[in-house]
Amino acid sequence: MADSLLVPGPFEGLRLPSDLDGSHGHNRAVGKVAQIAAANDLQAIQAWLARFADTRTTFDNYRKEAERLYLWAVFQLGRPISSLTHEDFLVYQRFLSDPQPRDKWVAGAGRKHPRGDPRWRPFYGPLSPSSQRQAMVILNVMFAWLVQAGYLAGNPLSLSRHRTRRPKPRITRYLDADLWQEVKAYIEGLPCETDRQRAHYFRIRWLFTLLYLGGLRISEVGSNTMGAFFCRRDRDGEERWWLEVLGKGEKERLVPATNEMIVELARYRRECGLAPYPTPAEDTPLVLPIGKSREPLTRAALHAIVKKVFDGAASRLRQRGEGYAARADQLERASAHWLRHTAGSHMADQQIDLRSIRDNLGHESLKTTSQYLHTDDDVRHKETEQKHRIGW
Repeated sequence: MADSLLVPGPFEGLRLPSDLDGSHGHNRAVGKVAQIAAANDLQAIQAWLARFADTRTTFDNYRKEAERLYLWAVFQLGRPISSLTHEDFLVYQRFLSDPQPRDKWVAGAGRKHPRGDPRWRPFYGPLSPSSQRQAMVILNVMFAWLVQAGYLAGNPLSLSRHRTRRPKPRITRYLDADLWQEVKAYIEGLPCETDRQRAHYFRIRWLFTLLYLGGLRISEVGSNTMGAFFCRRDRDGEERWWLEVLGKGEKERLVPATNEMIVELARYRRECGLAPYPTPAEDTPLVLPIGKSREPLTRAALHAIVKKVFDGAASRLRQRGEGYAARADQLERASAHWLRHTAGSHMADQQIDLRSIRDNLGHESLKTTSQYLHTDDDVRHKETEQKHRIGW
C-alpha cells in the first residue's frame, strides 16, 4: 500500500485507487437500476449521510461509525466496504473492542482533535460492549439502505445473530445528592480574581444550571438560543418563564424556566454585557465563548467544560483520603449526559409527577394546542418550581 495510505484520515481528505474505492466491489449490485448516482463506496456513504444533514447529532454519530468501518476496511484489510463479507464483520467487532495498532487508530490520550489535524484518529479508545452494539446497529441501517438504493447486492450484516432486546436497566449514570453537592461546592470555589476567571466561573455556573434545572442535552445547549426564553401569564395571572427547546429528532418542548433559572440567566447575561432578559427571537447562544465572540460553542467544547469540572471535583475529593477514591472515580466517569439523568432522578426523588418529568426532559413530543394542555403546563411549571431546585 502506498505511503499516503498508511495513516487513516477523515473522509474529506481521502484519495483512493480504484481497487480500494469500491468501484469494482464484489458485493456491488449487478443488473439493477441504482437509485443513487454513486460511482464508489464513499459517494454511496455520503448519499446515505445526506439524509441526516439537518440533524447534526445524528449525522455526526452516523458519519463516525461509517468512517470507522470504511477506514478499517481500506487500511487494515486492504479492501473496499463493498467487498466485505459476514466473516469480515465478525473480525471488525473484535477490532472495536481493542483498535490496534493503537498509534495508528487511537488519538493520543483519548483526545478529540479537529478533523483537519494530523493527530486526528478514528477512535479515542476501545469501545464498550454497548457502544459496539450501537455501532453495528448503525452500520446495519446503512447497509440495508445501500441495498435498497440498488448500490449493493446484499447486506452481510443481515446474517448476524440478533439477540432479544432486554428491558433497559435502571439509570445508574447519575450523581446522588452528595456527589451533586460536591460538584456545586467545587464550582462555587472557583477563583474569580481576574476578569477571565470571573467570566469562566459565571459561564460554568450558568451551563450547569441549564443542564440540571432544564435537564437539557448538551447538543440542545449548543443549538438553541436565548431568544427561545419567553414569559406568559397563567390562568391565575402569575407570570411564568419558559424555554422553548428544539431537541432530539427535531421535536420541540417547553422547559419550565424556574425563578432560579431566570435569576441565573439575568446574572450571566449581565456578566456578558447583555441586558438582563433576552428579547424575542434573539439569536444569542445559550452559552457563549469567553471574550467578544457571539458564536455558539461546539458540543465538544461544552463537553470539555463539563468534564473539567467533574475532574476538578474528583481531584478535590481524592485529596481527602482513600475512603473517597471510589466516589472520585465515579465523578471522573461522569459526563454532561449524567446531569440530565441526575435532573430526572432528583425530580423523581422529590415526587414530581412522572408525566411532568417526561415532558420536562422531552421523552415524548409536546402538544400545547388546547386550553386543557395549557393548564397542565402551568401545573407542571408550578410543581417543578416548588420541588426541583439547584440551590446555588
